[in-house]
Amino acid sequence: MNAALSRTTESLPVDIRLMQGATVLLALALVVMALAALAWWGVRHPAFALAGITVQGDVAHSNAVTLRANVAPRMSGNFFTVNLAETQRAFEAVPWVRRAVVRREFPNRLRVQLQEHQVAAYWGLEGESRLLNSFGEVFEANTGDVDRDDLPRLAGPDADSQAVLQMYRTLAPLVEKLDASLEELELSVRGSWRARLDNGARIELGGGTAAEVTQRLERFAQTLTQVASRYSRRPGQDLESADLRHRDGYALKLRGVTTLAPMAASGK
Repeated sequence: MNAALSRTTESLPVDIRLMQGATVLLALALVVMALAALAWWGVRHPAFALAGITVQGDVAHSNAVTLRANVAPRMSGNFFTVNLAETQRAFEAVPWVRRAVVRREFPNRLRVQLQEHQVAAYWGLEGESRLLNSFGEVFEANTGDVDRDDLPRLAGPDADSQAVLQMYRTLAPLVEKLDASLEELELSVRGSWRARLDNGARIELGGGTAAEVTQRLERFAQTLTQVASRYSRRPGQDLESADLRHRDGYALKLRGVTTLAPMAASGK
């Protein structure tokens, strides 16, 4: 029967077959247009206008007023047409926001998951509003919002911020052996390290690899107490400055005493 139908169709004049094909195509076009009109009506329907945004996650430094002022001007459209990527960038432009994940929540809301910067240090010169987060990333925020009083100040080329934070985390425990704490650490553009302790003492650590810098400070920490005791001085309180860039020793200045201590004291 199919073969017979096929032969019947093939036997129709060409103009009839063209008309039948055009009718089918027209019907399909009408269906597509109807669906498009329905979709257009749907996305324009007031029921899908954005009714609100639910914000979750880290919001210690991100209040509703700040979020609204920064995000609202950059949002347009309804539930279907709002640009999620642009909305994400708007949230991430808010001070203290490190990352935002934006999702649609049917039928008319957005849900945003925020991750705030966890501050690890002040970054740059005294008075700058830049901070360093726990990933070693530089960001700008109101330093008055920082609720910690034990943050160090780190400085260096922005491209090396992660290396500076890692070096601080390596050297800080060594400084504690001197009954002091590491308050400032700076990496110069030439790759030389400089530190300042909480008692005001400054230490020139020199350049080289992280291992070489760490080794110099370890030797210094191991021998300073012995050297200082010869002059009735205490490392944590009487140290004024030290220069560890010497090959076989370090230049040391204690309150009221200046000397050159050989590394031989550490067995080197």
